[in-house]
Amino acid sequence: MNTTTLIIIAVVIVLLVFAYWIVQRRTTDHLREGFGEEYDQAVASKGSLSKAERELAERQKRVSQYEITPLTTQQRAEFSARWQAVQGEFVDDPGSANTNAAALVRDAMQARGYPTENFESQAADLSVEHPKVVQHYRAAHTVALKHTDGEATTEELRRAMQDYRALFDVLVTDGAEDSHERTVVSRDLPPTSPHSP
Repeated sequence: MNTTTLIIIAVVIVLLVFAYWIVQRRTTDHLREGFGEEYDQAVASKGSLSKAERELAERQKRVSQYEITPLTTQQRAEFSARWQAVQGEFVDDPGSANTNAAALVRDAMQARGYPTENFESQAADLSVEHPKVVQHYRAAHTVALKHTDGEATTEELRRAMQDYRALFDVLVTDGAEDSHERTVVSRDLPPTSPHSP
């Protein structure tokens, strides 16, 4: 091979490496922008940028195959009424209210078309379209585990209800065509009773 051929091959290799780097950079920027905090959490849990990005891309591909649909007006009304009932339980029994809120969130996910086999799968799926509120879901789930062990305080249970509500509101109102239907479906939790544990 002559010098000119070697230079051409070297230039082509440099251009290919640069093009690959540009594509990877765009992929990283796209995933980081789309997933927000969930991107950083994936990198931390996987211990590798490439593994985390592969996982996030797989989530996007998986969720794109689901038939996620908005709730009907009637479904939204029914879910809103159920939330009000669950929220009303809080003052007398914060633990039970949290358990019922978690179940209601799962029901809303299922009604929208999300699979609901286990928490980690649910959170991963939700992170594709709702990366901000999935952090609320994770926080509420952490409190639910503490409650199961008898270690959650009433204040933690109150915050968990607010976290469940953040996700619930998005699930119920997302896709509503009418601005009236997109209004927040729930009210603030009442203050906890001084007699609550």
